[in-house]
Amino acid sequence: MSERLDTSVADALREWRTAEQAAAVARRGRVAAQVAAEAAAEAAVAAAATAEAAKRSLEAATAAEASAAKTAASAKLAALTSDADLAETSSEESMAAVSEAEAKARYRAASDRATRSTDEGP
Repeated sequence: MSERLDTSVADALREWRTAEQAAAVARRGRVAAQVAAEAAAEAAVAAAATAEAAKRSLEAATAAEASAAKTAASAKLAALTSDADLAETSSEESMAAVSEAEAKARYRAASDRATRSTDEGP
């Protein structure tokens, strides 16, 4: 910019104030851009941390699902085994009841024979 010697003091002051305002606006713009860049960098770090947390959460959920499936399978096996045990013990109980009834009948028959032979005498 070439110097003008014929510029008045008032005009020079006005030019200086205008240039000073433009410089202040430019500084504020640079500071704002710098703050925005820093915020964007922090947001990128936070997004990466969030993505990592989501990945870990998915891994944990997948492991929990697998564990729940194994637990369900074990519970089903336990229930089936219990059902089989119940059926077996019910069958054993029925057989024992039949054996008891037969033994009771044999006892009564023997007792009746003993009573008759005592009543009839020798």
